[in-house]
Amino acid sequence: MHPPLGWIDSELEALERAGLRRSRREAVPLANSRVRIDGRELVNFASNDYLNLAREPRVVAAAAAALETDGAGATASALICGRTARHVALEERLARFERQPAAILFPTGYAANVGTICALADSDDAIFSDRLNHASLIDGCRLSHARLCVYRHDDLSGLEKELRDCPRVRRRLIVTDSVFSMDGTLAPLRELCDLAERFDAMLVIDEAHATGVFGDCGRGVAELQAVEERVAVRTGTLSKALGALGGFVAGPQPLIEWLWNRARTQIFSTALPPAVCAAAQAAIGIVESEPGRRQRLMQLAAEFRTQIAEAGIDTVPNSTGPIVPVILQTPERAIRIAGRLEKEGFLVGAIRPPTVPQGTSRLRITVNCGHQPADLQRLAAAIKAAIESSPAS
Repeated sequence: MHPPLGWIDSELEALERAGLRRSRREAVPLANSRVRIDGRELVNFASNDYLNLAREPRVVAAAAAALETDGAGATASALICGRTARHVALEERLARFERQPAAILFPTGYAANVGTICALADSDDAIFSDRLNHASLIDGCRLSHARLCVYRHDDLSGLEKELRDCPRVRRRLIVTDSVFSMDGTLAPLRELCDLAERFDAMLVIDEAHATGVFGDCGRGVAELQAVEERVAVRTGTLSKALGALGGFVAGPQPLIEWLWNRARTQIFSTALPPAVCAAAQAAIGIVESEPGRRQRLMQLAAEFRTQIAEAGIDTVPNSTGPIVPVILQTPERAIRIAGRLEKEGFLVGAIRPPTVPQGTSRLRITVNCGHQPADLQRLAAAIKAAIESSPAS
C-alpha cells in the first residue's frame, strides 16, 4: 500500500522545478518600514501597511488598553455572544467613515468577499467577474454556484455583450476590485456603473487596497471617481492601510441585515478580538485627521515610478498609487532578482503563477508613507543593476 500522503513529495518537487514552491520564513516587523528576516534588517517593500499604522503608537496603545480590559478573544461568533461593545463601536465608526447607514464586520477581508457574494447570489443568478480580481472575489463567485462570466476591464465591450446576451436570471452582479492588487491599476468604476444601470445589475466592488489611500477623505476609488452613491455594495479590509485585521461591508441597513442573517463566513466564524477592533477604530481616526499621510504616500509612489521609468524598467501601464509592479516574465527570474535585492537590503515580493498569469511573474513593490526618498532611490538603482545582470533567457 502507498502512504496516504505519499503523493505530496513528488508534487512539491514539481513545484520546485517550476519555480513555484513557496517557503515559510519568520519575519520580525520593525519601526521605520523595516523588517528583520534571517537575522538581517531589510527595508520592507513587501507589506500592505501603506499608511505605516500597524506600529503607530496610538494604534498600538488603543489595542493594548482594550486587551487589558476585554481580554484576548471574542470567545464566540458575533451572532452568539461575540459582538462586544468594541465591535459595535467599530461598526458604527466604519459607517460614519464610509458615509453609510450601517456596517458589518468579518474576521478577514477574504471572508467579507466570499461571504458577501455567496449571500447575494446563487445558482439562479449570474455573476460577471473581472479577470484580475483577487482570489477572495473569485472564490466567492465560484462558491455561489451562479452562472459565471469573466470579463476584461480594459475592454468593456465584451462585458456589455455578455450582459446583453445573458439569459434570463433572477439577479446579475458585476464584481470587481477597485485597485487590482498585482497591477496597481484602477477599475473604471464610472463605466461599470453605467453598464450596471443599463442592464439592471448590482455592482460589487472590493476597496481592500484603496481604503485609507484613495480619495480626498480616504474612502477609496469609489470616492475618487465620484460614484459612491451608484455602487450597490462596497467591501473593504482593516488589514492593509488601517494596519489591523478584518473585513467589512458598509451600506444600507437592509443590506447589512441580510448579510447578518445570510453571510456564512460571518455567521460561523469567531468574531474579531476586541483589541483588534480598538486598533482599527484608532487607525480610522488617524486616516481622517492626518490626510498628509496619504498625500506623502502618493508623492513617494509617483517619484518612485519616475525613477524606474527613467531606468528603463518594465512596469504595468497606467498603474498608480503605492503598488508598483516590475514585470520579469518567468518565476525563476523573479525569484533570482528578489534574492539579489534581499542581499542588497530590500524585501520585495516575488509574485508568480497562479497569483498572476503565466509569463507575467514580477516583483510587487509596495511603497508606504514611512519610506524615505533615499530608500526609493537606492531600490530603483538596485533593481536596474539586478535586471542588467540577470537578462531574460
